[in-house]
Amino acid sequence: MQVNIQDNPVIDFLQNRRSVLARNMRTPGPDRDTLEIILSIGARVPDHGKLTPWRFVVIEGDDCAKLGDIAAMGLAERGEEPDMIAAARAQFLRAPCVVAVLACPRVHPKIPRSEQIYSAGAACMLLTAAAQAAGFAAQWLTGSAAYDTAIRARLGGGPDDEIAGFIYIGTRTEEPAERTRPPLDDIAVFALPETSAE
Repeated sequence: MQVNIQDNPVIDFLQNRRSVLARNMRTPGPDRDTLEIILSIGARVPDHGKLTPWRFVVIEGDDCAKLGDIAAMGLAERGEEPDMIAAARAQFLRAPCVVAVLACPRVHPKIPRSEQIYSAGAACMLLTAAAQAAGFAAQWLTGSAAYDTAIRARLGGGPDDEIAGFIYIGTRTEEPAERTRPPLDDIAVFALPETSAE
């Protein structure tokens, strides 16, 4: 079936979607009503078994500094350099709104943990795209904070949970430059690859 996708605003948006570096964001971020729409879109991802294996934690205002202090403390305890500790302390202050996405996989006899982690990753991507579609700058980041057990606990995550990412949302200070994308021939095939005979 041939479908005409010319002049389709959704296709045009997806073809031109580009993340904005968190350091190139400023206020304002989304208001509560807009943020709730963005979060509800983020929840519309493939979810085998309807397990909802993810949670969203919105970090704004004083909470950004509090979470940064925890991240900095973790690096200091590991003996990291002072400039890295300072950067960790300031990381959540780069945008007016940060959404932490917790992957919260459940034990299930038919649905492996990996599928549930992928679902949380899909939520990160859809949150990023939804924020951008709403006119905001957005970037999906991880970094050492995403693997810090104290950060995970402060976000309400349990020992079996993981931080899938932090979605930074704000207003862009400059237009992002396009980056080189891989040629389609390098990443896609349109038939099963040939295999050598045993």
